[in-house]
Amino acid sequence: MTPLDPTDPAVHRTRIAVRWSDMDAFKHINHARMVTLLEEARVDWLASVDPDVAAMLRNSVVAHLEVRYRTPLTHADNPLEVSMWLDRVRSADLTVRYEVRAAGADPTARPAVEASTQLALGDPYTQTLRRLTTEQRARLAPWVRPS
Repeated sequence: MTPLDPTDPAVHRTRIAVRWSDMDAFKHINHARMVTLLEEARVDWLASVDPDVAAMLRNSVVAHLEVRYRTPLTHADNPLEVSMWLDRVRSADLTVRYEVRAAGADPTARPAVEASTQLALGDPYTQTLRRLTTEQRARLAPWVRPS
């Protein structure tokens, strides 16, 4: 993957606090907690975008998740710097990519964690997938950075 440009407007960057309870017995961030930290970053992104975009994605559910650990992260790496963007927007789902680094790490250096979540867009009333309109896909375009 090409290194992220620190000025790329498609990439949302946030800092996520690591709690002591996020550590496992080896003093690394526990896998389940990393997934929660990624979710916190996604929520931060949704809070920062246009309210119509946030509403469009409100009923999405995680359909698939991948997390690749390259180096351990610990409490001393606090806060984590999470970069995230949309990798793909399809008719009823989208893929969010993440890079996680220790606080103060070079933003162009290899991330400690690379992850992705595929979000399926649902209709809570009919319990079915909801298709994005052409206009909705256009509203998401500013955050798309294909790999």
